Amino acid sequence: MPAETTHNTDNTEHPDLRRLRRWEESGGTWVVAGRRATPSGESVTLSLMTCDGGEEMDAFSSSDPGLVDYVSGEAG
Repeated sequence: MPAETTHNTDNTEHPDLRRLRRWEESGGTWVVAGRRATPSGESVTLSLMTCDGGEEMDAFSSSDPGLVDYVSGEAG
């Protein structure tokens, strides 16, 4: 069985991580706008930026561990 990668495209990913991947696949960029500890782990707030990173188009927060790992560079 192949090793898991961060490019899991099936429906087992949390909707927040799928949302971020779709944004990336469309050419958008993102930045971590905030982090906070929660009783169950950590929550991150992401700013979804235009492809040149010049303008915030949307933002959302998530405490999904897979998304937190992904944006922290720990996924995979």
